[in-house]
Amino acid sequence: VGAILKQGDNVVLIKDLVVKGANFTAKRGTAVRGISLDPDNPNHIEGKASGQHIVILTEFVKKM
Repeated sequence: VGAILKQGDNVVLIKDLVVKGANFTAKRGTAVRGISLDPDNPNHIEGKASGQHIVILTEFVKKM
């Protein structure tokens, strides 16, 4: 959405996402708290959603 993300920020999913390898769908509106940034790829962030550690593309989140 254009906001600059920093380490430890909280974000919300803006689209339902099928999480590969975890057998669940992260629903739109799910909070991902305390994200960490991938130093090798600025388009990827890591965080926990529904108790699972996942990697998300920044285009599918917005800052809380």
